[in-house]
Amino acid sequence: MTPAGQIVLATHNRHKVEEFQAIVAATRPDLQVIGYDGPEPVEDGVTFAENALIKARAAAAHTGLPALADDSGICVDVLGGAPGVFSAYWAGHAKDAAANLTLLLDQLSDIRDPNRTAQFVSTIALVVPGDASSEQVVEGRWPGRLAEASSGAGGFGYDPIFIPDGQPAGEERTVGEWSAAEKNAMSHRARAFGELAPLLTLI
Repeated sequence: MTPAGQIVLATHNRHKVEEFQAIVAATRPDLQVIGYDGPEPVEDGVTFAENALIKARAAAAHTGLPALADDSGICVDVLGGAPGVFSAYWAGHAKDAAANLTLLLDQLSDIRDPNRTAQFVSTIALVVPGDASSEQVVEGRWPGRLAEASSGAGGFGYDPIFIPDGQPAGEERTVGEWSAAEKNAMSHRARAFGELAPLLTLI
């Protein structure tokens, strides 16, 4: 445990901070997740794990606090796993979420079920300052398929076109149509955090 009971999440994305605060609070209410306002490192890794570690190491070094970093994206089977690590930049480096989503739908416009399968992947890295041996990386996967059109105003990123597997019979809602509580209980980040939770004893 840090003296202030805090852990920094290495992102400037407020949506991710809010999701992590809710997910962490469900298992570690004593641990406060705070946002990161430091410089963004160059994410030049070629895997989710490499980029997560780059971000977590930078945040830990900048703040002196234990740091979590999530590198995540959507992996479409028919595209060989793309956009993958390029999910946030799929339509260019402006990180325009609406443009990313529109481009992906356009690329799949001629593809029909059952070939629209995809999965959200979240890789979370934990880094404790001054203790390289404690670095941990975990992964969560959320399988489903892509809708042919955007639906719902909830969530962010590719949520409005992702239909998760395992919904009740007759339901085919996109994550954009889910409540925040539903998503936080089932998402790729929740699954990754489930793997990480036992390791938080390190801090």
